[in-house]
Amino acid sequence: MFRITFAACFAIVALAIVSAEELYSDIHDDIDVMGILQNPAVRKTYYDCFMDLGPCVTEDAKFFKAHFPDAVASHCRRCTVKQREHFDTVAVWYTENEPEEWKTLIAKGIADAHGGK
Repeated sequence: MFRITFAACFAIVALAIVSAEELYSDIHDDIDVMGILQNPAVRKTYYDCFMDLGPCVTEDAKFFKAHFPDAVASHCRRCTVKQREHFDTVAVWYTENEPEEWKTLIAKGIADAHGGK
């Protein structure tokens, strides 16, 4: 009986470890997303970074660009709560204000997630 209980507990713990996927680092979670979106020059810098049209001039832009394809493809599965809020804020802003840019950005994110450019 002890062996069965131990085996069951071990299996549950192993399953919990496997299913607990690692989240992205929260190092840039305090970024001012609305400040970026409301400043056309800054917003364009981030957009150009994500679209490979210009350099990523800040560490947070580099970080989010690196994770954007996976976040798009996985519906932000590995995002922290704050990152998911930021993603939703950006999605709403772009769909309301720059829908064509949003479609292009999402299409690139999906393509990059699948190894294409």
